Amino acid sequence: MTYGGDYGGGYSRPQPRGPRQHQSAQMLPLPGRGAPARPMPRRPAGPPPQPPEAPYDQQPLPGRPRRRRRFGFGKILLTLVVLFVVFLAGVWIYLDSSINRVDALSDYSGRPAAASGTNWLIVGSDSRDGLSTEQEQQLATGDSAAAGGGSRTDTIMVAHLPDNSTKPTLLSLPRDSQVSIPGHGKGKINSAFSIGGPQLLVKTVEQATGLRMDHYAEIGFGGFANVVDAIGGVDMCVPTQMHDDFTNITIPAGCQTLDGAHALGFVRMRHSEATPRSDLDRVENQRKFIGALVSQIATAGTLLNPFHFFPLLSAAPDALTMDSGDHLQNLVGLAWAMRGISDGGVVTTTVPVTSASAENWDKTKSKQLFDALRGDTAIPDSAIMN
Repeated sequence: MTYGGDYGGGYSRPQPRGPRQHQSAQMLPLPGRGAPARPMPRRPAGPPPQPPEAPYDQQPLPGRPRRRRRFGFGKILLTLVVLFVVFLAGVWIYLDSSINRVDALSDYSGRPAAASGTNWLIVGSDSRDGLSTEQEQQLATGDSAAAGGGSRTDTIMVAHLPDNSTKPTLLSLPRDSQVSIPGHGKGKINSAFSIGGPQLLVKTVEQATGLRMDHYAEIGFGGFANVVDAIGGVDMCVPTQMHDDFTNITIPAGCQTLDGAHALGFVRMRHSEATPRSDLDRVENQRKFIGALVSQIATAGTLLNPFHFFPLLSAAPDALTMDSGDHLQNLVGLAWAMRGISDGGVVTTTVPVTSASAENWDKTKSKQLFDALRGDTAIPDSAIMN
């Protein structure tokens, strides 16, 4: 401090000294004057400043600890459905690829043109291939030598599936029917199979009926019995006792479950007091049994029972032979259409014949029958023979 002013040599009050500045400190000029620069303040050491705390009512509530998501019921159900679909697809592919195939359908000059509906040729072969001596005795089939060698057809049927609301038809062609066999003159229709196999049989049936065959299915003795046993037998009601001296098979009267051996005897039997019309009674019994067999396979008791379902899956591929162009979906369509045999939903008949020997067809009535099938119209009552 100065006494007596800044001039006149008075004494000055000592000025307070500030802190000593480091030489390397950066100096900032004072605004508005050329005064010496002042040092830039240093940031104090320590943790960085924290943002101001939000008001209490705006602070987030403390959350619950996060739990892991469990595998919910919906995901478990979806997984089971996917696995079931994959299983069904695998079974379908296995069955379709395991069925025996043969070139049964072929084009040739003069083949009937395609008409309304779909036609199946269904054949029951007396082939004993693959049967052991013990199985031949059990099924009472006799050996191949006793049967004359080769393979013949005990059963020949045409299944017609209409394109409209007309009932499906299951038509039997008696095995002893005398028809023209292409390239071999006239003979019994079942001999066409032993002469030229499925292809000649298809051609013979097409020429005799005027119906074009779209699909072919064949089953042998052993395969037939195995399918019946796989589903635990087939329930049938037999009006009177049946005994065949040729096969020595006896089927008692009454409602019962037929196993494979007795089912085979039932559909083959024609030398019995219970079958006075011989082959005509036999083909009628064959249609009855097919209706019962298909109906039983389609029940929940078979499809949902693993002790029946899986043996059926195992037996079916070896039992069946189909045309090379046929697939499992075609067979399922046939079975679905034939399931109504037992309750009258399918017309069952035999080609009208002129006598009990069933060798000659009634030309007028058989033409009415074939014309109705070709046009998907109702079959006249006069042409239905049961």
